[in-house]
Amino acid sequence: MTLRVLLADDHAMFRSGMRAVLETQPDLHCVAEVGDGHEAVAETARLRPDVAVLDVRMPKLDGLAATETILSTPGNVTRVLVLTTYDTDDYVYRALRAGASGFLLKSLPPEEMTSAIRVAARGDALIDPSVTRRLIARFTTSIEPPVVPPEVERLTSREREVLLLLADARSNAEIAALLHVGEETVKTHVSRVLAKLDLRDRVHAVVYAHLNGLTGHRSPGSRAPDARLP
Repeated sequence: MTLRVLLADDHAMFRSGMRAVLETQPDLHCVAEVGDGHEAVAETARLRPDVAVLDVRMPKLDGLAATETILSTPGNVTRVLVLTTYDTDDYVYRALRAGASGFLLKSLPPEEMTSAIRVAARGDALIDPSVTRRLIARFTTSIEPPVVPPEVERLTSREREVLLLLADARSNAEIAALLHVGEETVKTHVSRVLAKLDLRDRVHAVVYAHLNGLTGHRSPGSRAPDARLP
């Protein structure tokens, strides 16, 4: 299957270079290039690509606002990757809160960029564990401990473990190894967690767990400190 990709960046040279990279891949096809956030929103709605790659800094509407608009549109099917030249906590946090499937630096090698597009198209999270841990540290020192949401009670004990490992930036393979189950079983648990908590995807699950104070619970292999889950 060929994945359809939209590129949004106000630098024409970067867009052209990225498009050239995409077109070398047999399973990737660039359906449009745009130069600002408004165009990104409009063309995404018109073309419904599998993945939209948006630069943070664009005229008229920045990439984070465009991401939020795209992902809040009823019936949207497009995953969003946010690109920037700056690795800052504020950008990462805003991108994830907006619902982006990943936050990537423009300095990434081409093969990692194309791999990221495939990961996003599958609906998987693309979050560097070191960035996630840094954000957790920031959250735990800057916000009051929230009340655990009542819907968490709907999760089984195993589903809670899976949620916490997702929040710890673990892959399906890592979760499977830590819980001594198969990857298909992990995928089933992840799907149930998303459904029960009404979450879009794995990235949304990560943000949800962090913002609701769930990451203090120590699950198998977790790097987080003591429990807050009921």
